[in-house]
Amino acid sequence: MSRIQFPYRRESTRRQNSSPDSGDFVTGGSHNYSIDSEQTAPSGQRTGSGAGPGAAEETTGRDTGPAAGSAEVASGSAGQAGAATGPALLEALAGRRPARTPVWFMRQAGRSLPEYRALRARAGVPMLEACLDPALAAEVTLQPVRRHGVDAAVFFSDIMVPLRLAGVGVRIEEGVGPVLDAPVRSGREVSELVAQRFGDGPGAEGVGAVEEAVRRVVVELGRPQVPGLREGLSERARAGLEHSAGAAGWTPVLAFGGAPFTLAAYLVEGRPSRDHLAARTLMRADPDSWDRLMTWCARLTGEFIATQVRAGAAAAQLFDSWAGSLSPRAYRERVAPYSALALDAARGAISPTTGQAPPLIHFGTGTARLLGLMRQAGADAVGVDERIDLGEAIEALAGADPQAGACPVQGNLDPALLAAPWPLVAEEVDAVLAAGRAAPGHVVNLGHGVPPATDADVLTRIVARVHDSAGWESVALAGWDAVTDAPAQTAEAAGGSSVSRRDRQEPGRQAPRGPGGRPLARTTRRPGREEH
Repeated sequence: MSRIQFPYRRESTRRQNSSPDSGDFVTGGSHNYSIDSEQTAPSGQRTGSGAGPGAAEETTGRDTGPAAGSAEVASGSAGQAGAATGPALLEALAGRRPARTPVWFMRQAGRSLPEYRALRARAGVPMLEACLDPALAAEVTLQPVRRHGVDAAVFFSDIMVPLRLAGVGVRIEEGVGPVLDAPVRSGREVSELVAQRFGDGPGAEGVGAVEEAVRRVVVELGRPQVPGLREGLSERARAGLEHSAGAAGWTPVLAFGGAPFTLAAYLVEGRPSRDHLAARTLMRADPDSWDRLMTWCARLTGEFIATQVRAGAAAAQLFDSWAGSLSPRAYRERVAPYSALALDAARGAISPTTGQAPPLIHFGTGTARLLGLMRQAGADAVGVDERIDLGEAIEALAGADPQAGACPVQGNLDPALLAAPWPLVAEEVDAVLAAGRAAPGHVVNLGHGVPPATDADVLTRIVARVHDSAGWESVALAGWDAVTDAPAQTAEAAGGSSVSRRDRQEPGRQAPRGPGGRPLARTTRRPGREEH
């Protein structure tokens, strides 16, 4: 394997792909927030809407010779599959085929990363509190982008966070999941719940924390014609951010929220359930209370997503964990209208990053029979889990709207595959890419979240294969050292303790090492900056 020369420069890809107003629901006003004014482009660094560092680089692929890590940065861009007008994720969600197929992973920010586990251990706060710590949430959101070079930074949060921000007593218990202080199972209890509003009481501070966290992430990932700020990061981390940004020069933040049925199921059951019997009983036995509960959940999660968008997120995903437990009829009559309400609320927000409403992804687990109905709820793209062939899912989605035809899709690698030998992983990645060409746009993802025991380097290799990038695969094979010195911003994320650079030990901020622990070679040394 060749030695990687830093700073890493991404190469162009060789693969050519074919083919209601809810203002009364919110405490206080909602505003569009500008990104930090200090984030301005240095003179001459970037011109045009899509140009970025390394945009005019030599076309390469998996068959590039041993010097792929350095020779690929030579001039020339004739092999690129057309100039991108924006990040690959946004292009694919718009039904276009960018130069490289975008990829990100559900639960990419979390337990599979050693740096995440170390940061959470140092912070010493429960899950929901971690989600509402701006420095901590921003750092966790950014970790997988730096490491994997994925095409989106999904905001680190939890589907229970909006309930907390509306004053609902909820906690995450280890080994159990979300547990509610008081389940909601009667008409009276529903009436008491729906009187609460997003941002009520202590929730107002939490809403501000979510906004601040998103803004921090955007500052590092950049926005159109404005590069991200990457001071204090290792060269390996900067390489990941640069690969992620691609030709567009910036990486979008993906907002996140739980679908109304999933929120309602937790509220009624009080904790995770195998069959959601109590929720389905309320749905059938008390339609009026069910309507009021689901309307409240739709507005709540819609406003939660909109809050992230107004702070800078450029796209969003509505995640339905439990819709697969429903029949198509029950979903169509008792759930889909409320998912549509949540999507409408999210679509009503304008991102200051793009100046546009966010493209929306609608994803559920076990929803093969519901895909057409999920599309009809109004999302721009539909996420597909691993329980259905991607080609079959694309056909079903096209049949849901014969006049419009197929829609963009996301998915659908089996998470269990991540522990398989690499040749099997690579074969399945190629199969998913081939199947996805039947859709107007395709975002590669897993069929569900990243398992906690996943080898993080496997995810980086998947990104390299999806992007057809020999150079990024070399970086992935070199691995990632998880212990090094931390900059001051990470001490803040870990709770603000005052410690020395020697003692802070922030994961992922050390020069990368190749096989046998040898440091990877660098091509430059920044003036006035010590080598980490």
